[in-house]
Amino acid sequence: MFLKKIFTLIFIRQDNQILLGLKKRGFGQNKWNGFGGKVELNESVMEAAVRELREESCLMCKTTDLKNIGHLEFTFEGDSTMMDVRVFSSSIFEGTPTETEEMIPKWFDCDKIPFHAMWPDDSLWFPYMLQGKLFYGRFHYQGFDKILNYTIEELESMETFYNKSK
Repeated sequence: MFLKKIFTLIFIRQDNQILLGLKKRGFGQNKWNGFGGKVELNESVMEAAVRELREESCLMCKTTDLKNIGHLEFTFEGDSTMMDVRVFSSSIFEGTPTETEEMIPKWFDCDKIPFHAMWPDDSLWFPYMLQGKLFYGRFHYQGFDKILNYTIEELESMETFYNKSK
């Protein structure tokens, strides 16, 4: 049995580009990723996504501008915690991506994503996101660079998925 901790992950898209951040410290250091983190006490998942985006890239986004596009679950060999990650996307934002203490934001063409410098699972589920498909994925890691097993599937709707998993 795993102890679930809820996290957010948000991707900003513009034309044929996606904004990624190079993590400067902590979990995922030196990897490119979306923006996100832990959901705080008395904070909704969407409020957490907006807060994390602002803290990590200086971009402002409204909760109403977020689209829930995916759900990812991560477990790590020898760890009893499951990272329950809600994935969002938006093309509506204010501000200029700016380096923070945690992340260095950079725009990438969608056909030039640096998978070699990202989490190994990203190359498996990013294609769903880039094609505008909703998705669910579960990944079990040994350490931080080896996936022991995984499952990934396209979803009809996020609402149906969440109602089914209650």
